[in-house]
Amino acid sequence: MVLTFIIPVLALLVIGVIALFNTLTGPSEKDITIVGYVDHTGIFTEHTDLGIVKLIAFTSEEEALKGLINQEISEYFIVASDFTNSGNIQRYALTDEFGSSLVTGQMIKDFLTWNLLKEDVPPEIIGLILTPMNPEVTKLEESGEIAEVQGDIGNIIVPSLFSFLLSMAFMFGANSLISGLGEEKESRLIEVLYSSISVRQLLIGKIMALGAAGLLQVVVWLFSAPLILNLATSVLGGFLINIQIPPNFIILGIVYFVLGYLLFAILSVTIGGISPSANDGHNLSMFYIMASYIPLWTIGLMINSPEKPIWVLLSLFPVTAPTQMMLRLAVSDIPLWQTLTSLGILIFTVIAGQYLSIKIFRVYMLMYGKRPGAAEIMRSLRNV
Repeated sequence: MVLTFIIPVLALLVIGVIALFNTLTGPSEKDITIVGYVDHTGIFTEHTDLGIVKLIAFTSEEEALKGLINQEISEYFIVASDFTNSGNIQRYALTDEFGSSLVTGQMIKDFLTWNLLKEDVPPEIIGLILTPMNPEVTKLEESGEIAEVQGDIGNIIVPSLFSFLLSMAFMFGANSLISGLGEEKESRLIEVLYSSISVRQLLIGKIMALGAAGLLQVVVWLFSAPLILNLATSVLGGFLINIQIPPNFIILGIVYFVLGYLLFAILSVTIGGISPSANDGHNLSMFYIMASYIPLWTIGLMINSPEKPIWVLLSLFPVTAPTQMMLRLAVSDIPLWQTLTSLGILIFTVIAGQYLSIKIFRVYMLMYGKRPGAAEIMRSLRNV
């Protein structure tokens, strides 16, 4: 239950800390660099407030020097009368560092450019000249057509985080089931339970109990994600403004969690049934638990080439389908047939797996010592 609410609470704490930090360290009057200038051309009179740098005009070099000595300004520069021909300015300061020299120098350049162009160039064109380009990259197919996937890379953040939490939930659920079954076998408590209820009732009860707790986790995470994102956007801004959560993300997130959890629970029940101890069961469970992280390990490759067939295969393979489909939702449009096929395979695997896991557990839950091999399990299933 702690993990259920700790993720949203931590996210809110991080947003709050960043907002507080920005408030305490945001630009104040002390952080604004005041630069003086003397204009012998009479051209440079506008666009003097540049945010973190403000320009103050002086009528003579003597006044500018006096302002520098009195620390009213951090530096000053002289615009000579032949500036339009020479393009040279002379900067003066009391130190060698010139404050934040690169930033201040760029601001002075913008100031000069704006005033040189203001008479003949519209303000919006001047803004384009001063603002660095913001290129939009469009991916093309080999045929020359625009690729299907077009989107902001930031959109992968929320699905990636949820996929990671989904894999963590599967791992914790699987480990809890295996630990419980292993401890009950080692303490012979399983024999007492088996004398009171059937194997089917025992396993379904364990799966449903842990599944309900896991589903609560996922519902809290899914419904808190848009709220936290909106709060982060209002506080932090930046690239978060352009992040969008896929419209079917919440619904598919719940559906894939339920099916994925049932699949991992069935695998864990099977492992717990044939394992003589909890430690032995945990070692075996690492194969399918680690497999669920494959989509997260290969996310960089998928973002660069989302159209590759391998990503469709991972969407259809039951162990990797939940996390892979959540990631693909943010990268590309998933055809309906792929979603239906993925869900159909998962449902079939869960139903068939439940049937087999109950039979295996019924045969081996009271057996202790050496773990049976695959061939022995197959013979036992044929004889049941």
